[in-house]
Amino acid sequence: MRILVAMSGGVDSSVVAALLKRQGHEVIGATLQLYDHGQAAKPGACCAGRDIMDARAVADRLGFPHYVIDAETRFRDSVVESFADAYARGETPVPCVACNQGVKFTDLLGMARDLGCEAMATGHYVRRVDGPDGAEMHRPVDAERDQTWFLFATTKDQLDYLRFPLGEMPDKAHVRALAEELGLSIAAKPDSQDICFVPTGSYAELVEKLRPEVRGEGEIVDEDGRVLGRHEGVARYTVGQSKRLGDIHTATGERQMVTRIDVPKRRIVVGPRVQLSEADSRRTVHLRDMNWLIDAPAEGVRCGVQIRAREKLREAVVKPLENGGALVELNETAMPAPGQACVLYDGSRVLGGGFITAGEA
Repeated sequence: MRILVAMSGGVDSSVVAALLKRQGHEVIGATLQLYDHGQAAKPGACCAGRDIMDARAVADRLGFPHYVIDAETRFRDSVVESFADAYARGETPVPCVACNQGVKFTDLLGMARDLGCEAMATGHYVRRVDGPDGAEMHRPVDAERDQTWFLFATTKDQLDYLRFPLGEMPDKAHVRALAEELGLSIAAKPDSQDICFVPTGSYAELVEKLRPEVRGEGEIVDEDGRVLGRHEGVARYTVGQSKRLGDIHTATGERQMVTRIDVPKRRIVVGPRVQLSEADSRRTVHLRDMNWLIDAPAEGVRCGVQIRAREKLREAVVKPLENGGALVELNETAMPAPGQACVLYDGSRVLGGGFITAGEA
C-alpha cells in the first residue's frame, strides 16, 4: 500500500513509519509546521522546529519522501484562538481534539488522498478493528497510553482510512526498543507534553493576552453569593479544581472546589469538595457537536461514559437530540466541566462522544 504517515518528529510516529517501510509499504512522511520558525515553542512540544528536523532525518535514513506542511495559520485559527475563546466563556477546552480534527485529520488526510495514498497512519495509541459494520475504534493494548478519549471526534469516514499500528504494542518501552532495533536516532527522545502551544507553561497568560477582557481579579463566592475571597482571574480556574483558592478552606472549615465559573460577573463559585450538594452536581449532562461512530440509536444507548481524560467510566444512558447533541443520564451524580469531552464506550469500543455544555445544548 501507499501510506502517508503523520510524523510529529517523536518516537511513536517515527516507529510507525519505520515499521510500515519494513513491511514493504510505500511510505510518504508529512509533518505539520505549527509554529513560526523564530518562535520558541514549549520544551517537549510536538511539530516545532527541532521535531521537523528529526522527522526529516528519519525519512532520509529510511529512504522515503518527506513533506513539511505550513499549517501555522490554520493551527492558530482552529486551535489556539478557539482555546482562548473557550476559556473566555468559562469552559475548559480540549485543544488536542481541535488539533486532530482541525489540521491533522483534515489537512493531512486530504493531502494523503491527493497523493493517491490508500491509507494514513499515525502514532496514536488506539486500536482500529474491522467490524461487521465497518471500522471500529477501540482502546489500545497499553491502557496507560490510551488516546481514544482525545480521538472521539474522528468520523466514520476518517476512521475507515486511518491506521494506528501502535495500538497493539504492549507498552512504550517496547516501542522505544523497536526504535533502537530500527536504528532510529530519536529512540530516547522525551515524549511531547500538553499544552504544546504555551511557551511559558502558563495557559492563563496566553488566554489573558489573546482575550484581555478576562484579565483581572474578582470574587470567590459560594452558591448563595456570599463572598469568601478573591481570585487572580477567571482564566486561571477550571471546574473541579481546589488549588489557588487562598485561605477559604480554613475560613469555611471544609476543603472547597470550583463548581462554576461566572465570566460575566467575573466570579468563581465554589462548594465543599468532599460532599457535593445537588445544586453543585448533576445527573444529566447535555452534549453538543455529537459524533457517533455507530448508527445513532433512536431510543438511546446504555454505555459507559468518560467525562475527563483520566477519569473512571460512569454508567449512563445517552440519547441523541434533534439539534445534533445528546442527553446523558448518569447513574450517579458528577461534576462535568463545560467544554470537556464526554466519550461513550462499550467495553473497549468507542461509540462516539460530544462536548459538555453548561446547560442544555
